[in-house]
Amino acid sequence: MSVAGTSTGPGGRDTRHTPLPRQGDHAGLDPDQLPDGLVVADEHGRVTCFNAAAARITAVRPADALGQSLEKALPLEDLEGRRWWQLTDPYGGLAIRVRQPERNLLLPGGREVLVSARYVRDEPLGPVRCVVVSLRDTEARRRTERSHAELIATVAHELRSPLTSVKGFTATLLAKWERFTDDQKRLMLETVDADADRVTRLIAELLDISRIDSGRLEVRRQPVDIGAAVSRHIQAYVAAGQSAGRFLLRIEQPLPDLWADPDKIDQVLSNLIENAVRHGEGTVTIDVTPSASPREGEETGTSVTVSDEGPGIPEESMNRVFTRFWRGSKRGGTGLGLYIVKGIVEAHGGTITVGRAPVGGAEFRFTLPVAAPAYLA
Repeated sequence: MSVAGTSTGPGGRDTRHTPLPRQGDHAGLDPDQLPDGLVVADEHGRVTCFNAAAARITAVRPADALGQSLEKALPLEDLEGRRWWQLTDPYGGLAIRVRQPERNLLLPGGREVLVSARYVRDEPLGPVRCVVVSLRDTEARRRTERSHAELIATVAHELRSPLTSVKGFTATLLAKWERFTDDQKRLMLETVDADADRVTRLIAELLDISRIDSGRLEVRRQPVDIGAAVSRHIQAYVAAGQSAGRFLLRIEQPLPDLWADPDKIDQVLSNLIENAVRHGEGTVTIDVTPSASPREGEETGTSVTVSDEGPGIPEESMNRVFTRFWRGSKRGGTGLGLYIVKGIVEAHGGTITVGRAPVGGAEFRFTLPVAAPAYLA
């Protein structure tokens, strides 16, 4: 234990020869292992703990903070420039106060931090035995806020175009119905219908993102014939005018029985094949193969690889493909599809990767565990 020199604590009390707890003498744990900054001051207002995270956030060395008054070691100000410890007065303030809720405060130099405090008393209304302060960097919160703001801006932009079209055509039809031929009316209504579908898809994407981010994406497992599901998507493209020769489906048998959410797997396949058709070139190849399961304790899984013969994805962009708003070199769309695909695959306990195809195009590969129900095991 170390011994402090002569000093005066809150209220003019003499604090000399008062032992200071060592840096690690708090609840039997090492404060340096905590992810957030931790500062503890004793009943005299002197700092007895200043962990590594607090040092990183404040740029103050623990050796310079230990033994100092709380106000000197942690000179915080509120956003109006008032000194925080003088304003809150933890030792001489209201005896019923036990905490300070988290709020944004400023360190010297104007750096913003999130601060909360707990006043520890041996008995209700008794004197404060110690003050426990938690510090958190605001950068993570700022990144989240920027991401949310970007999402809102993207959604507003994507909604404006179809809604403007819907409003314009419907208003025109209502005002001048008799002036248009049947073919003109049909064209306008078909455009309104397509724009309504676009809005519906965007809303569905937003709901998926909300569920993925909150961990509430539900997976309703049923037997899935993954080969047949891929075939349906290919047939839909051929029916829409794509050449049947542009697609190559290869299925390696025997495949393990796969239990997954058929609607969500369709969503994954639709996104990956659409990306290959729209942004790739040449033949779109889909390989369905048995593989090692990505889930521990299971031996078998199913892999689906979608590749094309286009220019592929630049190496420097590989690590951003599954992030929000990534659109690659060609603009269009919300840039949310691959983020949702990754969330769906991972909700199934699977993995997804991106790379370069043997012929130079983009190659997406996702692997799902068999995930059979326990009663079938």
